[in-house]
Amino acid sequence: MTLFATLFPLICWFAYNYGVPLLERRRPSLSVIMSMQRRRWVANAVKRDTPLDAILAGNLMGSVSFLASTSVLLVLAVFTAFGNLTALTDTLTTVGLKASYSTQDVQIHLFATLSIFVLSFFSFTLALRQFNHFCILLGAIEHSEHVARDEIDGIAQLNTLAAKNFNNGIRAYYFAVPMVAWFANEWLAVGASLVTVAFLIHREFFSTAHRVAASIAVLASRREKEHG
Repeated sequence: MTLFATLFPLICWFAYNYGVPLLERRRPSLSVIMSMQRRRWVANAVKRDTPLDAILAGNLMGSVSFLASTSVLLVLAVFTAFGNLTALTDTLTTVGLKASYSTQDVQIHLFATLSIFVLSFFSFTLALRQFNHFCILLGAIEHSEHVARDEIDGIAQLNTLAAKNFNNGIRAYYFAVPMVAWFANEWLAVGASLVTVAFLIHREFFSTAHRVAASIAVLASRREKEHG
């Protein structure tokens, strides 16, 4: 049970990443709706010659860079915990909810926690690189009404791919919460993992942000048809 509770947040994380695309076939997620807006962003950026788009892209890259740096600090914090296993296990016997872990149990759990933050770091750095490519392509695009639709779709798709990796890194932070809950109790870690999955599904498919973004997408689609 101890090993299962350690690996369960990772299992839920991977299951969510593979399961959401199946749900998106029946109901568009917030990420899918925002991908449509990313395509509109690129299409409108073609028509204007202002620093607005560079500022927006810079804000995106700044957020990703900050979280990537935070992931590095968290990785270092986990390595520090490896050097204080005795003190950590003694503390767990004091504050844990009837949890009694051996040094080996704690080591395995720290390795699992370390893997989460390492994967989040790679997700953020990959997203940062892809946003950087997006900025280059957005700057290279010709500001005219004659830009090919395929070129706009390709640049928007790169932005969407970067956002996908960014969201994956964010989800690593969410599933790090059950990893912390494990130190108190094994079942608490399992319960926190399920609550995290439910929270993410609600945020992507049933949240207020989803309803607002869907409404805006519908309004934008109607306006484009009227002017088209």
